Amino acid sequence: MEKKENPIYERNTLEFVTVALEYCTFIEAAVRLSLFDFVDKAVQLLPLLYLKATLLPEVLPDDDAEPELTVTEEMYESVRSRIAGLLGEYDSYLDTFHPDMPYSDTPIAAFISENMADVYQDTGNFVALFRQGNEEVMTEAVAVCETNFREYWGQQLLNALKALHAIRYNEEGHIETNEAE
Repeated sequence: MEKKENPIYERNTLEFVTVALEYCTFIEAAVRLSLFDFVDKAVQLLPLLYLKATLLPEVLPDDDAEPELTVTEEMYESVRSRIAGLLGEYDSYLDTFHPDMPYSDTPIAAFISENMADVYQDTGNFVALFRQGNEEVMTEAVAVCETNFREYWGQQLLNALKALHAIRYNEEGHIETNEAE
């Protein structure tokens, strides 16, 4: 396949790679940020990641391919727990898009840390596969990431963004006040 025809060399794919890498780097370094800086950066980065994911080329996955996933359960849990620790009381929110919500008499709690770890898991696997430089693996990485975005992590990203927006732009300015103290 020539570079002109290969979806891994398309501008939208390369821009997604850049933003996905920035997201992973941000998540991995989150423990060094203040609550305000983390929330502020997240509400800027998540919409960009979402936009770039929507522009990924549609690539049919190879049903026989089994890409090697590098984000382990331990890595996922480490990311989730670090973000949960950073967010503290702000980590939980009420999920209105949960599939069980129409059948529930009580609100369903969700966690920003889980949403962001879910996004990290797929983008981290994507970046690791793309770094290999093997065109077949890179093409499969695009296919898997784009499919997983549509079916799962795109909604997780939006859920986290909505909750983070409420924290960042609340009228009382709690996190800014807390940072100043």
